[in-house]
Amino acid sequence: MSKLPNIGTSIFTLMSKMAVEHNAINLSQGFPNFPVDERLTDILSRISKEDIHQYLPMSGYPPLLLKIKKLVEKGYQRNIQPETELLVTAGATQAIFTAIQALVNSNNEVVMLDPSYDCYEAPVLLCNAKTVRVDLNDDYTPNWERIEKAFSSKTKMMIINNPHNPTGKTWTESDFLALENLLEKYPEVVLLSDEVYEYITFGPKHISVHSRPKLFNRSMVVSSFGKSFHITGWKVGYLVAPEHLMVEIKKVHQFLVFSVNSISQVAISEYLDLVSVEELGTFYQEKRDYFRKLLQNSRFELMPCEGTYFQVASYAAISSENDVDFCKRLITEHGVAAIPISIFYADAKDLKLVRFCFAKDNTTLEEAAKRLCAI
Repeated sequence: MSKLPNIGTSIFTLMSKMAVEHNAINLSQGFPNFPVDERLTDILSRISKEDIHQYLPMSGYPPLLLKIKKLVEKGYQRNIQPETELLVTAGATQAIFTAIQALVNSNNEVVMLDPSYDCYEAPVLLCNAKTVRVDLNDDYTPNWERIEKAFSSKTKMMIINNPHNPTGKTWTESDFLALENLLEKYPEVVLLSDEVYEYITFGPKHISVHSRPKLFNRSMVVSSFGKSFHITGWKVGYLVAPEHLMVEIKKVHQFLVFSVNSISQVAISEYLDLVSVEELGTFYQEKRDYFRKLLQNSRFELMPCEGTYFQVASYAAISSENDVDFCKRLITEHGVAAIPISIFYADAKDLKLVRFCFAKDNTTLEEAAKRLCAI
């Protein structure tokens, strides 16, 4: 009997498979197709000949832990203890899975905001717990009245995602004040904050849970080197949590992966001395602006994009078909792969929206836009 009877092959796998079969341009999955920084690949080449091929400490490579501490301190003025409050993970998905498995018990409830990324629900269900999914407003701002109604005595965790995948929306100061006021009423609830696109924002500076002292003692913040440094295949992320939560998280982590790839950790540790994460927002804003310019004469209506490397677009002026069918036809007839937004909702809410990934080289974006403008 399946533990996840209603979960099948992910839409990301399906769309990428179809893109290959039909030789379509893949703007569906969120991974870049441009080269990795040569400084990083040079480090990787050099250190691969050194004696760094055995297990590292379970929590992470000690020099890398110190670099992450400095990164958090510089970016958010938060002082964390690397020995007790930090864990290097095999990507952000593993960090999220591990935190949920460690802290959510049978019959607990976990509140998450739709549209929500697909890796949140499965680990909750594997705990024999319940997800309570609350729709964001149609402009993708949190509806705090609805969110508060979703809380109960069974609520153990709330999951937030900022900057938000798939919509590119970022939270405001008022959102965090509302969150803090809500959590004060439920002192037993812990917060899991998915911030993998924290350095990819445009306009207002990203507000992190790292900058909210009221939340420190009850929050886990998930970050991703894969997203930040265009190395998604390396699967290296990290999680920050107070010691009393991290003790439980590490218990699960040690039996999932024990320790994360040694070469990747050492290479990233060196690379952090050379790179400035502050430059990422500018780099991706140029990509976003260029992609939007290329599509300005198309029949797609482009939604606001405040962060991430995703652009949501309405196809309502093009077709009345549901978004999954539209995305399939977009591949088979027009040679471009996108992701339907309905798959991020519990009730498959269809607003005639699709998500494009613009983390691609300009040649790819230009050819994709040419095909999309011809529709």
